[in-house]
Amino acid sequence: MTDDIIRVGVLGAARIAPMALIRPARDSAAVTVAAVAARDPARARRFAAKHGIATVHTSYEDLIADPGIDAVYNPLPNGLHGRWTIAAIRAGKHVLCEKPFTANADEARAVQDAAEGTGLVVMEAFHYRYHPVARRMVEIARSGELGQLRHVEARFAAPIPPASDIRYRLDLAGGALMDIGAYSVHMIRALAGAEPEKVVSARALLRGTGIDRAMRADLLFPDGATGKILASLWSSQLLRLSVRAVGDHGELRVFNPLTPQLGHRITVRPRYGRRRIEHLSRRSSYAYQLDAFAAAVRDGAPVLTDAADAIRTMTVIDAIYQAAGLPVRQPS
Repeated sequence: MTDDIIRVGVLGAARIAPMALIRPARDSAAVTVAAVAARDPARARRFAAKHGIATVHTSYEDLIADPGIDAVYNPLPNGLHGRWTIAAIRAGKHVLCEKPFTANADEARAVQDAAEGTGLVVMEAFHYRYHPVARRMVEIARSGELGQLRHVEARFAAPIPPASDIRYRLDLAGGALMDIGAYSVHMIRALAGAEPEKVVSARALLRGTGIDRAMRADLLFPDGATGKILASLWSSQLLRLSVRAVGDHGELRVFNPLTPQLGHRITVRPRYGRRRIEHLSRRSSYAYQLDAFAAAVRDGAPVLTDAADAIRTMTVIDAIYQAAGLPVRQPS
């Protein structure tokens, strides 16, 4: 790193990159976006010009090999996450990889194996997890304030209607569960502080062979608590952004833990006593995520969404697909 600045290269001119990385980096004293590469070099040049990125590489390989790059941001299609994250690790780069971390749990284990012993930071970009709203909702759920947890659920629906969207491509490891559903799975794991031992049932609505446009699943935790997830890119549930945790002594509801900077609400309803509503920071969840990534790279700070955590998330996702009678996703 030069002057303690982390120089990040972006794989692909992805739509998520400005919101997830480029804008937060402009306000960061620790990170600069230094390079970009895309399959279409002309697109990469336009992207670089628009966002003030100094270096354009003509291939992903060239970007990863660039000695002027300290870290790689990987927002490629799902089926390419594992391959290019491993390539970046082998080139000695830290990695911030968009969710889902890989196509399946086996590939997540391969990433973990590649990173083992390197000292490199490999973080899955569950940006919500680094926001104070996520920290607070997990704190409430696990604190005992609600009593013994009996049920956790996460319901996320956001309409993505065009059938041509890459989220609906099986060859790119697409599907609602792999997209917005990854948040649902991760959030119930975070709230429960445990891993589901069984997928009781799962039902998908399809948008093409093997591709879920919506998924519902019921899960069981080892202590008998139940879990429920809803993930929808196109169904009657057009917009839903909520999590819920129910215990013997009360209930927690959170509206929009996904992008709390756009508005959120934490509501605690004790069985006895008055309802409490909390509002926290409106700073971007992506800014908090970039802070955490920089702290991990520069100072060795802990990572909440590392490869081990990703393996556990992908194990649940694989099991839900199997329970729904759909194929486990494969690398592209």
